[in-house]
Amino acid sequence: MAQFDVDAMLKRYQERASAVKDRPLPPVAGEERRLFMEQAETDYTDFALVGTADWTVEDDHLVLRIPLGQPD
Repeated sequence: MAQFDVDAMLKRYQERASAVKDRPLPPVAGEERRLFMEQAETDYTDFALVGTADWTVEDDHLVLRIPLGQPD
C-alpha cells in the first residue's frame, strides 16, 4: 500500500478553501447567481473544516477531530 500523508491531505483542503474563497463570480444572474454563491459558501465551509482537523489513527481508522468552537 502506498504511503498516505494526512498532513498533505489537510493542506490540500486548506488550499481548496482558499481557492473557493477567492473564486471569481461567473457572469450569472438571478437564481443561478444565488445557487452559485450558496454552493461556494458550502464548499468553503466543508474544505475549511476538514483543513483545520487534528488527526490520529485509532484501531486502523483515520480519525479527524474538527474544532467547532472559536479559537481561544
